[in-house]
Amino acid sequence: MTGVELLRLSALVATLGLGLAVQSEAQGPPRLRVHTATKAQPLDLVAANQRVRGAQVQVSTTGERVRVRANGLPDHSVGRFPNRDNPNRITAQKYQFETGPAELKRSAQAMRRSGLIGVAVNGVPFDPGAGEFWQGRPDLGWQYEALGGAVKLGLDSNHAHVQPSGAYHYHGLPMGLMKELGWSAQAESPLIGYAADGFPIYALTAVHQGRVVEVTSSWRLKRGARPGGAYPSGPYDGAFVQDYEFVAGLGSLDECNGARVVTQDYPQGTYAYFLSRDFPVVPRCLRGEAGASFAKLMPRGGPGGPAGARRP
Repeated sequence: MTGVELLRLSALVATLGLGLAVQSEAQGPPRLRVHTATKAQPLDLVAANQRVRGAQVQVSTTGERVRVRANGLPDHSVGRFPNRDNPNRITAQKYQFETGPAELKRSAQAMRRSGLIGVAVNGVPFDPGAGEFWQGRPDLGWQYEALGGAVKLGLDSNHAHVQPSGAYHYHGLPMGLMKELGWSAQAESPLIGYAADGFPIYALTAVHQGRVVEVTSSWRLKRGARPGGAYPSGPYDGAFVQDYEFVAGLGSLDECNGARVVTQDYPQGTYAYFLSRDFPVVPRCLRGEAGASFAKLMPRGGPGGPAGARRP
């Protein structure tokens, strides 16, 4: 091949590369997956029998703010990733979280979260909301519940999976972490993590009037059926976040799965969030101001929590 021919070939390759880049930019971000499932299903959890090496986490406090620097690698066994329903591989991240000042807002309105709800003591984020919507359209206001099973997400037995960025994150009870921390149904919960607003996160149990009790959610499934038509049909069964409603006083926790408690970590008492056995399991809203480092971009028009989009 002559020098002139090489130059022509190089120019052709460059032109094709530019064309692909322009096309990619014009197309914008990848479209959401289109789902039409309307029925909740039992979770098919991937056994957590794999180890990830190199976990790093540093936790420090300044006043009422908590700082967590971590690479997001869990220090407990995880499921196999990639797997049939999750094509992503766990990779180290560069997290530098700083919570809000742990101050309750005077407003009675809980603040919905479209970002991370918090971070566990091992540096793995709590990110309960799934980026999956009915018909792939966040604007319709029907977000699939990650623990509802209607859409398979490849969750492992820690109720966690992996984002395309390689970030491992919890959607539900972090069973491996709880085991490593010595959680027991007969004792008050150890500290599990910190919410984005600076308040602590515990799991399932607390001390009430001198005895250990299991805390309970005040959310329940709505009665009746979904609207149908342009929206999902079928009974409210937990396939969607919008299948649930909050009923004050139904359980021991408030709308954000929180309560005021006295713990070994906070002997003078504090407001705290809890992971519950039933929906929402991981809180979907906050009572304080979240630290900016917990922000997360969500699909435009997506609901920020259980009440982010009401029934049409």
